[in-house]
Amino acid sequence: MHTPAALPRPVVPGRPLPLRVAVPLAVAAGLALLVAFPPYGVWPLAPVGVALLAAAAHRRRLRAGAGLGFLTGVALFAPLLAWTNLHTGYLPWVLLSLLQAGYLALLGAATAWVSPLVDRARWAWPALTGLLWVGQEALRDRTPFGGFPWGRLAFSQDSSPLLRLAALGGAPLVTFVVALVGGLLVTAVWQAWVTARRPEPTTTPGDAAPGAEGPLDGPARGGGAPGWRWTPVVVPAVVAVALTVGALLVPVATAGSGDTVTVAIVQGNVPRLGLDFNAQRQAVLNNHVDATIELAERVAAGQQRRPDLVVWPENSSDIDPLRNPTAGARISQAADTVGAPILVGAVLLGPDAGQVRNAGILWRPGTGPDLEQLYTKRHPVPFAEYVPLRDVARMVSKKVDLIRSDFVPGSTPGVVRAGPTVLGDVICFEVAYDEVVRDTVTGGAQLLVVQTNNATFDVAEARQQMAMVRLRAVEHGRPALMASTVGVSGFVAPDGRVSDATGFNTREVVVRQLRLDDGRTLATRLGWWPEVALAALAAAALVGAAVLRRRQRVRPG
Repeated sequence: MHTPAALPRPVVPGRPLPLRVAVPLAVAAGLALLVAFPPYGVWPLAPVGVALLAAAAHRRRLRAGAGLGFLTGVALFAPLLAWTNLHTGYLPWVLLSLLQAGYLALLGAATAWVSPLVDRARWAWPALTGLLWVGQEALRDRTPFGGFPWGRLAFSQDSSPLLRLAALGGAPLVTFVVALVGGLLVTAVWQAWVTARRPEPTTTPGDAAPGAEGPLDGPARGGGAPGWRWTPVVVPAVVAVALTVGALLVPVATAGSGDTVTVAIVQGNVPRLGLDFNAQRQAVLNNHVDATIELAERVAAGQQRRPDLVVWPENSSDIDPLRNPTAGARISQAADTVGAPILVGAVLLGPDAGQVRNAGILWRPGTGPDLEQLYTKRHPVPFAEYVPLRDVARMVSKKVDLIRSDFVPGSTPGVVRAGPTVLGDVICFEVAYDEVVRDTVTGGAQLLVVQTNNATFDVAEARQQMAMVRLRAVEHGRPALMASTVGVSGFVAPDGRVSDATGFNTREVVVRQLRLDDGRTLATRLGWWPEVALAALAAAALVGAAVLRRRQRVRPG
């Protein structure tokens, strides 16, 4: 029986997947996302995880959608952030994991909320999925206490063709396309389910096929030539593959186009891993001094090219070398012997009593510290470098009292002029924050430098951080490097390739010639606007779903 042309076709609400199916799908979604990240690095599973959560939360009530999203978040973040419990106890790790899972709960609720839009226009499912993921990450990256961007979809794509998209729109665009591919996959599977349950068309196009209702749809309609009945399945699957493979066509630089410099990374190692690494402050400093002097001996023997710059990691001198003459003398000894400036990761006292700064300071041979080329970390880590709500935090872990003085943030980007090159210095977790890295490039940085200390974590955390460095190199078309106290350290080309990666918990020195670059990619020029646009569209989708839901409630019958 045909619907009269004068009447609007009613929206059939359909049914969600049974909970006995949706719950395992939500857990599987989190595990698939987890395995996409380093140290596993199976990047194709990221869109699969997105698709599983989209299917599980579709057409559910908001509370159920939130619950399923929370299950996905726990399955992802609890193991992904397991390195946070190595030396602080289980409770901080559990609380951080649950907090991050809460954002995926919001995503699950939002996915359920926009279901009427998906039912009205099935082609919109992939785009809506991508927009909601970008909106969720935009919120999680900024709240609370400045946010925690670990686990962004974009950071799972360090060896994927989609990494190249970072040059066009940064991490938000990569996240959007990964989730878009996931939306295409769930659309294809949904259509395959409906098509498989639909009988071959034997009636007039538009007639209902009785008994073809499935758990994902309302009454299925037959019609159309038999050869075209699988088109709605094939098209989204082909588009998903084409998007992924087509990303290889995005042009990225394989090397810089400017001057050549020789850079050395010194990974001095620490006496032992753990929170008490800084109790061995003099030993850590000595390790980096001695390794640099050994490099100088190889240079003098003609075994190694003399570096134009030496980079030490974060916390390589936890003794303030500006106030401690012995520490300053040791760093000067290293710089004078190797004959090159050293970017030293140091903890500096002040500016006021009871305050400290996490800084990168350029130490020149012959003249010592260059106070005009000093970068203070702009984004200290809450509960690690400063303690908000200290009395409450102490109830969670007594180890917050190890942070006797709060680190104060810097106010200027990490643009350090080191002779033949201008460095874009960011410290540790700052590499995860889009604007912190971009500010150095717009300030003139030709080489991105990430100084980090992984002595309190493990190799999984270090490799996850290296994946972020790879994305930043592509995003801004810059050579980059990561210098760690214990590893992983290494160089990254502007196309994301890693060279000379070191082992973990070892003492190593790696030297490489790099071609600098001072051009700007589209992503650098656009800045945060791609994320603003995508997040605004996500908000508009939520509003549109609200309007459609209201119309459905008031429609007669």
